[in-house]
Amino acid sequence: MLESLEPNSFVGHAKVKLVGDDIFLARFTSDCMGHDCRCVDEGNRLRRDACCQHGCDVDLLERDAILARAEMIAPLLKQRFRDPARWFDDSDPEEAPDFPSGTVIRTAMAGPGEAGGCVFLEHDARGCALHRAAIEHRFDPAEIKPLVCRLYPLAFCDGVLSLSDDFYRYSCVQRPDDPSVYRVMRPVLGEIFGLDIVPLLDRCEKRVRRSKLPVVVAT
Repeated sequence: MLESLEPNSFVGHAKVKLVGDDIFLARFTSDCMGHDCRCVDEGNRLRRDACCQHGCDVDLLERDAILARAEMIAPLLKQRFRDPARWFDDSDPEEAPDFPSGTVIRTAMAGPGEAGGCVFLEHDARGCALHRAAIEHRFDPAEIKPLVCRLYPLAFCDGVLSLSDDFYRYSCVQRPDDPSVYRVMRPVLGEIFGLDIVPLLDRCEKRVRRSKLPVVVAT
């Protein structure tokens, strides 16, 4: 398995205090929908949309936004998943200070076990039904797409922006012709945290790239 051992850089942003240096060095596909995902730690098993296989955390306000668009989302899902009552698992809510409501629940799973697949993958095409509903009905996907999903392959917790814990599990990373994770995610980071974060991260990127710290690869 691949692991990053990079240090953090001080950002000094109101929300993001530190950033993992490896987001400026690790590479990531700029076209998720055109990439055939493989699970590296499972013998390169083919699994499209692999990063969504475990579902995601959803803030209570995000849940409410999704349910408000239920009439647009439900028709895209397979028949047995069209009931909004099947979309979330609120059996074990968690405190989450980084989220607007302070509480997160999980998206429901389409099948048993951890790898059952997020319920919003259960439609007739690749990708997320939430994103597809936004495109088809011409509104911003950010209105209903959970923050965790918008940030992937990054994660944000306790003021630290870093690579997601499962980043190196999938084949969409470390391809030499791809841009860095930061370059792929730069516009999204500006949308989520405010445009004032971009020049701060640009400075971090410049320092890290100049020092040419390697991403350590462990097998």
